[in-house]
Amino acid sequence: MDIPKKIDRQSVNTGIERRGVMFVISSPSGAGKSTIARNLLAAFPDLTLSVSVTTRPKRGSEIDGTHYHFISEKEFRRLIETDALLEHAEVHGNFYGTPRDPAEEAMRDGRDMLFDIDWQGGKQLMEKARADVVSVFILPPSMPELKKRLVRRAEDSQEIIDKRLKNALDEIPHWNEYDYVVINDDLGSAFEQVRSILIAERLRQDRRHGLYDFTSDLLKTTNPS
Repeated sequence: MDIPKKIDRQSVNTGIERRGVMFVISSPSGAGKSTIARNLLAAFPDLTLSVSVTTRPKRGSEIDGTHYHFISEKEFRRLIETDALLEHAEVHGNFYGTPRDPAEEAMRDGRDMLFDIDWQGGKQLMEKARADVVSVFILPPSMPELKKRLVRRAEDSQEIIDKRLKNALDEIPHWNEYDYVVINDDLGSAFEQVRSILIAERLRQDRRHGLYDFTSDLLKTTNPS
């Protein structure tokens, strides 16, 4: 699919200061969240991807610090004990978590951060930072189609594919915990829906604290001409 033209921050925010958004995308494996997330990053240059820490072994094409921070289980548990993670979860036998400091700094600076995480992580983020979180759950159009996509991407053994399909039956029922739900029947259409959600959420008045100064100055104008 074609990526829409890049959207600059000024055109969306009209220069008014605001707090950042924690934009959470979750889905069962194979439903398309990672592809949609990549396309969002291409369309919004000011959108930052939250780089999770994980105990999962690094895949050949992955870069430490870009795709994940790959750490030992001992180090992961130390981060939990020191409250250095906003959320953490065990997924497919490996641990994943979101570092606290980069996310909180981005919110203060008015920068949006994208979270490509599972429902467990999304739930924890919503519990800890509800006012900052906008959550989107991506559903596949059907279970047979989900299986086709997992097979087609040719990344996993049949055993892993079967495990992912089994896990999907536990993950999908959590759709109603999310702010928005998008059915990914067509990738281009699903992406446009998610893109529109992000634009609208950036314009929410309760997030744009700069509106107070803007409207105050607006009302001080005595000669509109």
